[in-house]
Amino acid sequence: MCVFICAESICGSVFCWMCLLQLCPELLQLWRLNPKFLNNTKFHFRDIIFYNRVPKTGSETLIELMIQLGKKNDFQNERSPFSKPTGIYWSVERQKEEATRILELQEEPAFVYVEHMNYMNIRPFHLPQPIYINMIRDPVERVISWFYYKRTPWNSVKMYKVTGKFGNRTHYTKNFEDCVLTHDPECRYDYGLMFKDDSADHKRQSLFFCGHSPICEPFNTPAAIARAKQNVERDFSVIGSWEDTNVTLTVLEHYIPRFFKGSIELYYEPKTGLAFQKENINHWKPKVSERIKQIMRANFTQEYEFYYFCKQRLYRQYFAINKHLHF
Repeated sequence: MCVFICAESICGSVFCWMCLLQLCPELLQLWRLNPKFLNNTKFHFRDIIFYNRVPKTGSETLIELMIQLGKKNDFQNERSPFSKPTGIYWSVERQKEEATRILELQEEPAFVYVEHMNYMNIRPFHLPQPIYINMIRDPVERVISWFYYKRTPWNSVKMYKVTGKFGNRTHYTKNFEDCVLTHDPECRYDYGLMFKDDSADHKRQSLFFCGHSPICEPFNTPAAIARAKQNVERDFSVIGSWEDTNVTLTVLEHYIPRFFKGSIELYYEPKTGLAFQKENINHWKPKVSERIKQIMRANFTQEYEFYYFCKQRLYRQYFAINKHLHF
């Protein structure tokens, strides 16, 4: 936990490793780590990446970066259409069908596929297990972002093209703080809460790592988080975060070089690099008070447990690479 306190309170948005080593001496244990023990990319024998992207974690930026890298590093990029619903609760048969369909899209030796879908273990289907990657974000900030994103004009137009209808006025004028304080069904975050008909219920960041089992649905429960952690350790090469941009890009470049070689240079390329562009900014999102965020955090304890687990894993991977890297 000391890792995150130091990073946020001492160094702001820039991860200052000197501060961390001085104020968090237990990090010296991480300093001695060897990257070969933290990189499961070597267990995958084909150059296939599944990016089962978590909504509202900056995935459009990573997708654009991979498109640019594909031209430099010679790999194929494919993604699911906007109209395809998020992949949750797929049966075993459906998972096999989807995995087969995705792999049949591959035309080049190296291949990236992107879709909003829960993790799939495709080993039982005797198919090549892909390299999984993903991005995460502070759970409460992500939920707030999703709440206002689905009310933006551009998302509403996209949804209209899929469903043929717009939401009512109440939907578009709903305020997040009022939604939380009045216990509106859309803003309930109760322990064990199940979702019914809304496949786009994105309260659970961990769902994308847990999988399609019924154990993954109840909100903020230890069993779902334990399953998600297990899958992360076994099959996800890198789980990054734009909250730690340089750490994420460094780890991607070193742990999956076939795809991400040159990513830092490309990202920070003067004038044209993605670092100098703002992707998917929602100017319709008002500021939410810290009081409301604190109320929410009390109900996201397990989601934060998973979030910090992934962040610590990312930092361990980073420290194992080279203690002389610059930010």
